[in-house]
Amino acid sequence: MHRNRRAKIVATVGPASASPEMLKSLFETGVDTFRLNFSHGSHEDHAAVFRSIRALEREAERPIGILQDLQGPKIHVGRIRNGAISVSKGDRVRFVGRRRP
Repeated sequence: MHRNRRAKIVATVGPASASPEMLKSLFETGVDTFRLNFSHGSHEDHAAVFRSIRALEREAERPIGILQDLQGPKIHVGRIRNGAISVSKGDRVRFVGRRRP
């Protein structure tokens, strides 16, 4: 299967599109690369989708891209007194951790 076009089609894999049958259908319809969103789902779920895509790749005898979208850095501060704080440009904020028993 050769696709004669300059654009690539990227499809995000979610619960509704993670089955091997749906992945194959999407690929046959024109998807070139599958995006796995690591902000959602378990590593086991993503591993299963990865294996399904690689099996489809072998079957199609054509490379299929897998894009792993990794979550950026986040600061987890726990609970904030009164549920929120207001911060303005130039304010200094100090986060102090405490050990849990």
